[in-house]
Amino acid sequence: MSDDVSSTEVPEISSNEQFLLDAGEIRVLAVLAEKEALTPDSYPLSLNALTNGCNQLTSRDPVMSMSEADVQVILQGLMEEKFVTEVHQAGARVSKYQHRLRVKWSLEQDKLAVLTILMLRGIQTAGEIRTRSGRLHDFSSIADVEAGLQFLMDKYPPLVARLPRTPGTKESRYATLLSGEVFPESNEVATATSAIGGSAHISRQDRLTQLEEEVSSLRQQVAALTEQFQQFKEQFE
Repeated sequence: MSDDVSSTEVPEISSNEQFLLDAGEIRVLAVLAEKEALTPDSYPLSLNALTNGCNQLTSRDPVMSMSEADVQVILQGLMEEKFVTEVHQAGARVSKYQHRLRVKWSLEQDKLAVLTILMLRGIQTAGEIRTRSGRLHDFSSIADVEAGLQFLMDKYPPLVARLPRTPGTKESRYATLLSGEVFPESNEVATATSAIGGSAHISRQDRLTQLEEEVSSLRQQVAALTEQFQQFKEQFE
């Protein structure tokens, strides 16, 4: 780092410790990692530039609306957990911020690019990640992306998981585990379940069971009312 830039020294973080992140924290970290690669001349980012990146309408899923105050609170928490460092540049009127994901998880740029795209765009296939990686990293093939994904899945604790293939699809999809979704240890796609993909299936099944029980109850009530009406009718015959 040049002489006109200083930052607070922070201790290294053990790679086997994982701090669960919420959606806002994931977005802030992903934008810092993205802009480091896409706009290196303006990196580290000011609070204003970071907020604009978080609220960007393109290459984001979901699109968010965060105020500078929101981002500032998130940054404070991330700095306390050593995910982010505040940088003071000589002559600058505002503080700037840089991520520490490489140090946190010992990631080379190709692995960081894969993780960043998943953090920014949600669940994706390896082919989608390669197409969207842009200037973050130039992947020569989908196999290179899959190698990066496998590295992230093999971390302890894992940072990424492979989701079960949905009926009619040919490619596996991948999601980050940064928010604490629980996946089984097995890597077999056919038996894998997740809080992202599995909970939706479970909730649909629960709703179906509930509806079946309600229909059965209504039928019983109708039958009882029909019998009562018949008995009442017989009194006047």
